[in-house]
Amino acid sequence: MKPAPFEYVRPDSLEETCALLAADDDARIIAGGQTLVPMLAMRLARPTRLVDILRLRELNGIREDGGAIVIGAATRQADAEGHSLVAARLPLLAKVLPWVGHPPTRNRGTVGGSIAHADPSAEIPLVSVTLGAEIVLRSEAGVEAMSADEFFIGPMVTAIPMGACLTEVRLPVWTAKRVGVGFHEISARRSDFAFVSAAAQVALDTAGTCTQCAIGVGGAGDRPVRFDGASAALVGTKLSNKDIEDAVNMDIGQLETMSDLHASADYRRRVAAVLACRAVGDARDSALGLSS
Repeated sequence: MKPAPFEYVRPDSLEETCALLAADDDARIIAGGQTLVPMLAMRLARPTRLVDILRLRELNGIREDGGAIVIGAATRQADAEGHSLVAARLPLLAKVLPWVGHPPTRNRGTVGGSIAHADPSAEIPLVSVTLGAEIVLRSEAGVEAMSADEFFIGPMVTAIPMGACLTEVRLPVWTAKRVGVGFHEISARRSDFAFVSAAAQVALDTAGTCTQCAIGVGGAGDRPVRFDGASAALVGTKLSNKDIEDAVNMDIGQLETMSDLHASADYRRRVAAVLACRAVGDARDSALGLSS
């Protein structure tokens, strides 16, 4: 199939982008196009206008600002994967990025595009929710920021207001000296869409006691979720395997899972528990210097 007819516009500024979006409710933003272009070809998306933001300088780049790493929405995933700030200050994102799609798609796909598309199985939204990232939006009305928890509403549905453009994501930096991360996912083939995934980041003090913990699960339900109860329960423990299993079981019963042609809801719940435990265990070992 071929896409339905549309107008293509490449604005010169963010202000012009916002004006174009405000003038047409059926306009869609395109940057890398790794998700939108197939949807256009299958006519699952029929915008009247495509607004190309890839070349807007204000939406590109990675910087540190006020205890967060700020990634521009149009920053290519491959650029983030190889960036020194991401490697040094965002270890969880650095670990997860090689699992996002395949090298050719990461060379075209953007960080903001993955977040805005809101696929429940996507890895970048999972990291955003797990770390409590802030999503920044711009419209003709001004700038608005919201937490990743608020931003993701359902499968490929977000809280982006009509006429707004996602401009950047702010991911908090953990200042502890001993930080470890873990990530696991189950898919038909490596880098394909995950049936279930789990991410974890922990901080330990000099005695090996957990001082900070973040756990997230993706792919199991209609959006990525953070296990706040389990994370809080693990603070103050040595992160023994039993500690981890008991904590994860506190939240796994509340996880709303879905069934589809790939996996049943029950399977996803069981796998989510196993992967979450593995991710936290790997994060613990990483913080202790027992694994990379």
